[in-house]
Amino acid sequence: MELQRAGPVAKGRLAGLSAGAQPERVLVTIMFTDIVGSTERAVELGDGAWHRLLGQHNALVRRRLAEHRGEEINTTGDGFVAAFDGPGRAIHAARAIREDVLEVGLEIRAGIHTGEGERHDGQISGIAVHLAARVAALAGPSEVLVSGTVRDLVAGSGLRFEDRGVTALGDLGVWRLFVARPPATG
Repeated sequence: MELQRAGPVAKGRLAGLSAGAQPERVLVTIMFTDIVGSTERAVELGDGAWHRLLGQHNALVRRRLAEHRGEEINTTGDGFVAAFDGPGRAIHAARAIREDVLEVGLEIRAGIHTGEGERHDGQISGIAVHLAARVAALAGPSEVLVSGTVRDLVAGSGLRFEDRGVTALGDLGVWRLFVARPPATG
């Protein structure tokens, strides 16, 4: 009996994927940002003015990502998805972005989680990304909300956190969340 191949998908399943096609598993800190009230603001300003303001926002975010060694993964229209090699850098970047965009009349919310994900073709995927998105969705205006994992990983950094309590994140389980506060001065 002769084995027939139905095309590239069937061939890939039978022969296995090449080593280059395999996603790389990495430990990564994911940050989601979102402009608070973006639709209302766009309606208030009109398309042209909103587009210019959004361009300012994007430039400010990209500058802070570069400064804190963040990698832009995607934009969401009125926000960013970025990856960092450490949670402290992500927190500092999010706090700096928050301050920068306030100066141009915008307010953001940010959510950060650290976990293992898959890197493939410049993208990051996996449960860690879903968790970061859920954390961001729960952040209030001007808040940088982080998972308990992030808080635990930056122990000893001088960063401070306000306990937001335990929250169910749908199918992703129950997580303790924290609002990142400025480092103590003194």
